[in-house]
Amino acid sequence: MPHPLAPQLPDAGDPNALAAQVWPEGAARIDGALVVGGASLPAIAAEHGTPFLLVDEAIVRGRARRIRESFEAAFAAHGGSGVDVYYAGKALLTAEVVRWMREEGLRIDVCTGGELALALAAGAPAEHLGFHGNNKGEAAIERGVAAGVGTVVLDSPIEVERVAAAAERAGRVQRVRLRISVGVHASTHEFLATSHEDQKFGIAIEDAPALAARIRELPSLELVGLHTHIGSQIFDHEGFAESARRMLALHAELGEAAGAPLPELNLGGGFGIAYTAADSPEPIEAIADRLAASVRARCDELGIPVPRIAIEPGRWIVGPAGVTAYEVGTVKPVRVEGGERRYVSVDGGMSDNARPALYGAQYSARLANRSSDAEAVLVRVAGHHCESGDIVVDAEWLPADVAPGDLLAVATTGAYCHSLASNYNLTPRPPVLAVRDGAVRTLVRRETIDDLLARDAGIAADAQRAREDQA
Repeated sequence: MPHPLAPQLPDAGDPNALAAQVWPEGAARIDGALVVGGASLPAIAAEHGTPFLLVDEAIVRGRARRIRESFEAAFAAHGGSGVDVYYAGKALLTAEVVRWMREEGLRIDVCTGGELALALAAGAPAEHLGFHGNNKGEAAIERGVAAGVGTVVLDSPIEVERVAAAAERAGRVQRVRLRISVGVHASTHEFLATSHEDQKFGIAIEDAPALAARIRELPSLELVGLHTHIGSQIFDHEGFAESARRMLALHAELGEAAGAPLPELNLGGGFGIAYTAADSPEPIEAIADRLAASVRARCDELGIPVPRIAIEPGRWIVGPAGVTAYEVGTVKPVRVEGGERRYVSVDGGMSDNARPALYGAQYSARLANRSSDAEAVLVRVAGHHCESGDIVVDAEWLPADVAPGDLLAVATTGAYCHSLASNYNLTPRPPVLAVRDGAVRTLVRRETIDDLLARDAGIAADAQRAREDQA
């Protein structure tokens, strides 16, 4: 029977078990300790401290390769003219991640000047970068265009003029896509749906022809296609297929107006993953095949060739490869209507995983330093921040003997946890570590208290005055 305080949870079962669809492939217990990528989490904690985010490189690479090959094969089977896969860097962007994506045949999608700078510094070819965002900023546009980014996604009429001016100053013709708010309401959280009418992204379909005509008037711009993105954490193909149908009608209209088909169509990303045992996303191969079939059927209906397709997966590639480990600090029973809830507080929280506080994201947790024969009890994993909404895992079954000093692992944290991390309550951000064949290395070092104090101008001024007084 479901617990009255957590009806969404399945029956407790074994609180030591690792659900295959949630935990990284190959994760296991050895003498009770949780092992990921061949490395023991307790051993990593002993060397690096807690909290830490561990990413399995082999899983990231494998999933990048799998989604690229799935879409390439699907569109080839349905008569497509090729697929470009852009890794959505906002999910997790480090220099090593950029290198992994390049080596697996993916391009990189960036949406700020900072992401652009990191991708370029990490060696990504500028021509393989896509640059989008609803307010990129004039300085970032200048840098991107001057560097030679492959495509800029235009999000507003103002950006048309800004990018055109930047390209003219750089003495080049900039390839651009026009982002369309296609009106498909994705089945996801309101804050993750990005293509309904009343929100900040894109151009309405009815406004696109006039704006496309303006782009074509400007000699420093080349309109190569359209772009859309209907949201994130979407579990099946239906929303993507409907979005493609609507986009292709506009694609055909704009091609007819120009006297030649647009060569490309970017259908965005948003492919969902399992965060809990209750989640069951459609396999990516099935999504790719059904989407490709839908695109081909719609193109035949409209009498146009299948364009070159682009997609932008991020979470799907890195999310399942990540595990965050914390140390338990306090355990406290709280009496509530319907029973008792046990609060397990850890040494991190919303500063390293803002998603539960932002939109109620669900996660799964397990003891990582040991297994236990104790009965399963309902717990809520809380962070150490001064906010009642600082919840890491809303509801989970853990052994009743969970205690201070235990190591707790939270699964599927590879996407958006590091990217959204903050210094709330002056908490240093944890490191990002990578594991490959049991060997662990640092991708992003742990932030320190000294790092935080160094940015405070008042403290720096006090230190300078103290040095002058001693001189």
